[in-house]
Amino acid sequence: MSLKDLNISDISYFVLNNEVNRPVDNQIPLNKDKEALKAFFHENVIPNVKQFNNLKEKLDFLIEHDYIEAEFLEQYSQDFLENLHKRMEDANFRFKSFMAAYKFYNQYALKTNDGAYYLETFIDRVFFNALYYANGDEKLAEALADEMVSQRYQPATPSFLNAGKKRRGEFVSCFLIQMTDDMNSIGRGINSALQLSRIGGGVGIALSNLRESGAPIKGIEGASSGVIPVMKLLEDSFSYSNQLGQRQGAGAVYLNVFHPDIIQFLSAKKENADEKIRVKTLSLGVVVPDKYYELVRTNQDMYLFSPYDVERIYGEPFSYVDITKEYDNMVQNDEIRKYKIKARELENEISKLQQESGYPYILNVDTANRENPVDGKIIMSNLCSEIQQVQTPAILNDKQEFDQMGTDISCNLGSTNIGNLMTSPDFGKSVKTMTRALTFISDTSNIEAVPTVAKGNQLSHSIGLGAMGLHSFLAKEHIHYGSKEALEFVDTYFMLLNYWTLAESNQIARERKQTFHDFEKSTYATGEYFDKYLTQSFAPKSDRVKQLFDGIMIPSQQDWQDLKEAIQQDGLYNAYRLAIAPTGSISYINDTSASLHPITRLIEERTEKKNGKLYFPAPHLDNETIKYYTSAYDTDMRKVIDTYAVAQQHIDQGMSLTLFLRSTIPEGLYEWKEEEEQTTRDLSILRNYAYYKGIKSIYYVRTFTDDSQEVGSNECESCSI
Repeated sequence: MSLKDLNISDISYFVLNNEVNRPVDNQIPLNKDKEALKAFFHENVIPNVKQFNNLKEKLDFLIEHDYIEAEFLEQYSQDFLENLHKRMEDANFRFKSFMAAYKFYNQYALKTNDGAYYLETFIDRVFFNALYYANGDEKLAEALADEMVSQRYQPATPSFLNAGKKRRGEFVSCFLIQMTDDMNSIGRGINSALQLSRIGGGVGIALSNLRESGAPIKGIEGASSGVIPVMKLLEDSFSYSNQLGQRQGAGAVYLNVFHPDIIQFLSAKKENADEKIRVKTLSLGVVVPDKYYELVRTNQDMYLFSPYDVERIYGEPFSYVDITKEYDNMVQNDEIRKYKIKARELENEISKLQQESGYPYILNVDTANRENPVDGKIIMSNLCSEIQQVQTPAILNDKQEFDQMGTDISCNLGSTNIGNLMTSPDFGKSVKTMTRALTFISDTSNIEAVPTVAKGNQLSHSIGLGAMGLHSFLAKEHIHYGSKEALEFVDTYFMLLNYWTLAESNQIARERKQTFHDFEKSTYATGEYFDKYLTQSFAPKSDRVKQLFDGIMIPSQQDWQDLKEAIQQDGLYNAYRLAIAPTGSISYINDTSASLHPITRLIEERTEKKNGKLYFPAPHLDNETIKYYTSAYDTDMRKVIDTYAVAQQHIDQGMSLTLFLRSTIPEGLYEWKEEEEQTTRDLSILRNYAYYKGIKSIYYVRTFTDDSQEVGSNECESCSI
């Protein structure tokens, strides 16, 4: 019986999995998940994995029938391939939950063209990933295989899914592009969005440079239609360019909070918006300079400035002008058209929309630029708000050719599994190996259809190593999320990721005698970047956290001094190294909690399109750990913000920080609450708290309603790890 012939009446694993959500004598029947896992293999996997007599026969078949590329395998001897595959089998990998196995075989395992049989197991997929990223380096292939089969390292979904396949999409997770204030750039930007969506990535687009609705064009007053029609064109483009119908095209647009179209921009996402302006699938992000928080705090009027006039006066696109620094000058300048609103009224509009839809994302752009070690300006973020890198604008002629090539961004992502990495025999070697794997993705990416993205990648070699599984690790170790010990652990863990990715990027630069573009203008080259590591220690202080890091080398201040000198001498290969992306289905495969935020439920409920509801028990859940698992919806979000803020000081890019609230907030959770119903004031307080704690960006705001629905719970499948 093939997969196509499977009948729901012949299988038991869905029923067994659903029984996990039905308490027996007030106990969660976790044994049912183990039974569902066993049944899934016996009823689904084992009968439907295509059998071969040996590895060579299998590889020959996959190559001959155009499933797997031959070129990357030909870099290795057959003996090495046999030995590596045997080494991985001997690791005795086992899925720990039904959801983990189901997600892998349903979404990631290579299948026959007719979808009837599996052509690879988890070991095989990891095998191909390790060989592909190692690019012929046998020692690196072995190291990568060890990291992935032990689930210490997880490549992003596009990389993990596509590595080695003959017919594949790109390895890149997402892209960031910008438009400038002319029709050529708008046309080129829409074409770029089509092309990037076609090849597999979610696309973020900066619209802040476009002149506002009603602005003059060639002296004709009121001629400009503003950003809304461009948003509609982009939404239709993503809907059309949807990878042969395999997924809904995904895009996010960013607009500066001082842009005159900001109210219309936000209104386009409202449920009751007129269909002429409403965007249903496009994500919204707001770029927020420091000056906005000052105006809100002091309850002042707020002026919005015409991007056309600002560019005319300052000689550079609106996104590149420091509004916080120039705000008063712009207010006083009569040559700049401006519009007055109440800052707190706009703040209230943002909160209302976040209550209703989870949008907009927030990019605290001045915070991002203050902490940016690379020369240049960050002007936007991506579909999941964690990528923050410098860009430069392009200048186009009427043939839509580049008179001046700009630089845009591609995201090369992967994640550490915190719990598993903490058991690595060599923490530093593990992280260095991951850095090599991600660098290979950057080195081999060449998005010819969008030259600005290709150029940006070629100059920066940027990557984004992140982390997942914080809550499940803390629960396993009997530490409460957000506690002093938890924050201390986060501080040391991300210091270590920073140290070892820096060390390896420096080693790559030394080997290749090449650094990222304009390294000499960075704070790495001046040495300023290292000041905090030379003046304070991030080593664990409490006995409990010291115990967690027992056997793991903690860099001393002298180690940091030595690294600083090595980097000043030989440079860094990667302009950016770290970013905390959301972890979607891949966190289930890793049997761990998602990203750095708390779990949402002890038994998480997922709705699968064809098979209804599936259930995922919190990892390591038992009678001892249950007390350390509080739902994100019942957690003071300041604990989440504090956790991310501690990690942020070591991360050169951003993090996908999600806020979780109930529509009826539990009594006593927040001291400012006089009533239980969630209000816009609650969201405003939390957003401002995040800003003052140094958070660079906020992803979704998710609200759990009284009728058990989740608002703002969309997943960015293209960008998530």
